[in-house]
Amino acid sequence: MATTPDVHPVDEIPPVRQLAAFGLQHVLAMYAGAVAVPLIVGGAMKLSPADLAYLITADLLVCGIATLIQCVGFRRFGVRLPIMQGCTFAAVSPMVLIGTTEGGLPAIYGSVIVAGLAIMLLAPVFGRLLRFFPPLVTGTVILIIGVSLLPVAGNWAAGGAGAKDFGEPKNLALAGFVLAVVLGVQRFAPAFLSRIAVLLGIAAGLAVAVPFGFTDFGGVGDADWVGVSTPFHFGAPRFRASAVVSMLVVALVTMTETTGDLIAVGELTGRRVKPRPLADGLRADGLSTVLGGVFNTFPYTAYAQNVGLVGMTRVRSRWVVAAAGGMLVLLGLLPKLGAVVAAVPAPVLGGAGLVMFGTVAASGLRTLARVDFKGNDNLTVVAVSVAVGMLPVGVPTVYAKFPDWFQTVMNSGISAGCLAAILLNLLFNHLPGKGGPATAEGGSAGVAEAAGLPVGGGEKAVEQSREEGV
Repeated sequence: MATTPDVHPVDEIPPVRQLAAFGLQHVLAMYAGAVAVPLIVGGAMKLSPADLAYLITADLLVCGIATLIQCVGFRRFGVRLPIMQGCTFAAVSPMVLIGTTEGGLPAIYGSVIVAGLAIMLLAPVFGRLLRFFPPLVTGTVILIIGVSLLPVAGNWAAGGAGAKDFGEPKNLALAGFVLAVVLGVQRFAPAFLSRIAVLLGIAAGLAVAVPFGFTDFGGVGDADWVGVSTPFHFGAPRFRASAVVSMLVVALVTMTETTGDLIAVGELTGRRVKPRPLADGLRADGLSTVLGGVFNTFPYTAYAQNVGLVGMTRVRSRWVVAAAGGMLVLLGLLPKLGAVVAAVPAPVLGGAGLVMFGTVAASGLRTLARVDFKGNDNLTVVAVSVAVGMLPVGVPTVYAKFPDWFQTVMNSGISAGCLAAILLNLLFNHLPGKGGPATAEGGSAGVAEAAGLPVGGGEKAVEQSREEGV
């Protein structure tokens, strides 16, 4: 994809053929995660198959609209970077609790609408906090995002969590085949084909899966050709205080996760996220969440798996992801097409996910390579943050005895690790040190060095740190 000196790669519009292929690749990368949230919540509430299908199509429709708002943007909404939007898993447990004890789906949607409005109001505040996300913090958060997603890819590769044949060698063999195809295409194919290595790997995996009985297209025949989600399909929203409080906690968690994802994409695309674009991106999250509450779906956030796809393919155009958003809108309006995509077996997605999520983690390591670890406590910041982030991933029940609000925050490895990285960076690099007001080595110069900024230059260095939002 050729670029011109006056057009940033993020703003380049590739040819239609490439736009479609790259966009479809993003849709396939996030589809399983996108439909999982309505399936889990609807299943816990024992909804009928027809209502479950309605939740899924509504989710896909709003996923597409949310992605278009984030990538294309209008006024002060949208970060205008290649960001895919999808339902956040951080809200699953609170929504199941609200739906089963507080008044069903209307109570969920009332709390979701309030949470979306709160996110829009708080977005400028989070934008001003960007200075607390230097390379030390962003690199750690990106590393945690990638590593915490690897178990998701592992579950897919084994057949999907809860599958009857989970862990069967045939599932892992199919995932390994897809992984081999992705790596082979990326290493030996021409430049354009290497950029759609994930799509080709999924296509090859699907071609193998069909004759070996991995796929079930039964749902395609049962699906309608056209379906439109109407506002408040399940009834007028109900606003219960306890439900609203729970969802406000989720809103803070998703804002923290989205901040990490937006910063990661900024690093990968060469367009670093500054306070104003960050606020615009979070404001788009809030608007999408409000739309979710109105159109019978759930809170939205940036999807980290697509961040990994951007890093792996090196396709930085936001219009590629906008095309993916358009495809999701079509899938939401044409349930039969959505059923076809849903028939892609989990092991196929698992093989591709191992590459994509590993790429996110590697990008975090690349960012951390810019940080100075000599004569300071930055290694401790990284070590403890990664440990805190991985604790709920490795031991999912570690916080089972804690209050619900605590579990909402800490059961997400991404939000737990992100909070730890921010607080530890403040503790070791911003608060007065042992010898007085200086924090790292040599006062303000030490702070800059610890955060990965240039040292020296007086006002010039200070101004650069302001521009970079540190």
